[in-house]
Amino acid sequence: MSRIHPQNKAACLETICASNYRKLLNLIPNIRNLAQSTIGKASQKPDLQLEVLERSAHTLTVKLSHRFNQLPNDLWMPDVTVRVYLDAELAEVLRDHARSDVSRVYKDPGKTSEILNYKWQLNYFLLKWLDHCLSINYQFTDRKATEVIA
Repeated sequence: MSRIHPQNKAACLETICASNYRKLLNLIPNIRNLAQSTIGKASQKPDLQLEVLERSAHTLTVKLSHRFNQLPNDLWMPDVTVRVYLDAELAEVLRDHARSDVSRVYKDPGKTSEILNYKWQLNYFLLKWLDHCLSINYQFTDRKATEVIA
């Protein structure tokens, strides 16, 4: 896959985060009211699981993962942690299964170009993954999934 290099990554990143928010709400319409977690099902596809890690008045921090088996030591991937800004209507990836949180990688705030590139890659991946999940038509139920979330 060729790399995309927009002229203004900061503006494009905000656009991607706004798009990720809309896509996440299309995928899981009741995300604002989830108690703890939910499971998305699609025919012949691995479960898609969402777990609420943190909740405040204006934000949710969630983990979104595919579960490839139903065994206790399953492989969970891509396992992204996303901060959902309910008031600003943005969803930003904090980390994924392969990369650490940006705040742990870049301790020097002067490395804005590297930080922006890092965030761009994480959020562009989420954009494409959410497109994929929406195209498969995952359906989420309101039942709690805490018994299967490890």
